[in-house]
Amino acid sequence: MNFRTDLALESTEPAKQVRTEQDGCVLTRIDENGGTYVTMEVQAISDHIDSNDSLLKLVASELEALLPKEGMILAAGLGNRSVTPDALGPLVAEEVLATRYIKGELARVTGLEGLRPVAVISPGVLGCTGMEAFEVLRAVVGEIKPAAVVAVDALAARSPSRLGCTVQLSSAGISPGSGVGNSRPRIDRKTLGVPVVSMGIPTVVDAATLAADLLGREGPQDKIAPRGASMMVTPREVDLIIKRGARLIAMGINRAVNPSLSVEEFEELT
Repeated sequence: MNFRTDLALESTEPAKQVRTEQDGCVLTRIDENGGTYVTMEVQAISDHIDSNDSLLKLVASELEALLPKEGMILAAGLGNRSVTPDALGPLVAEEVLATRYIKGELARVTGLEGLRPVAVISPGVLGCTGMEAFEVLRAVVGEIKPAAVVAVDALAARSPSRLGCTVQLSSAGISPGSGVGNSRPRIDRKTLGVPVVSMGIPTVVDAATLAADLLGREGPQDKIAPRGASMMVTPREVDLIIKRGARLIAMGINRAVNPSLSVEEFEELT
């Protein structure tokens, strides 16, 4: 069987993985396919409240290391706002502070001088807009010419234990929908012409993969397919995973790009 996953941690050999621990979070770094993957194994996002923002700061630090030091950043929230397990990207876009227009007199009177310019977009999905997210982003990138794109999307995992407990960052870009068998045009440096850093949290697992785990890898395939092969499974607390995960990633982006502002200030401004 082809076990679907968007997580590099689940699709590479242990020998290629470098694991460390920081602030109670296990970080795994993998260099593969021309990019770096950073996987953060954390406490369940739906249960854990990051009261001192230690996880948020760690996400911001890891993202900052993957971004160019200067220039405008375009934050792109991929996915479908109307489908809860796929709404991570659009919700992140709502909480990322757009600063591209804050300059000159506006920056002076608001006390927001010196901020790095950030533009934000949620391109939607083909079924709603008639346009691929890649097509929208290519047009926007060609017009505003950012230094890099940060693309956020919900991911698929191979193991149910990773749902809502993992954050992945990658400098290799992203293929939206690949984890659920609906792969769209790839969004990366080659296709957009600028560096693309992807971020995501796994919210679904392929039903056939889950069944194989329960039955054993050599279990009878007729119990998995054909109807189960097209189904996806998500935790019942997925709405909380999406809500808290969106804040974690959005504020991580905000802090990585404009560290002079606090989380509280970002929450007041967004």
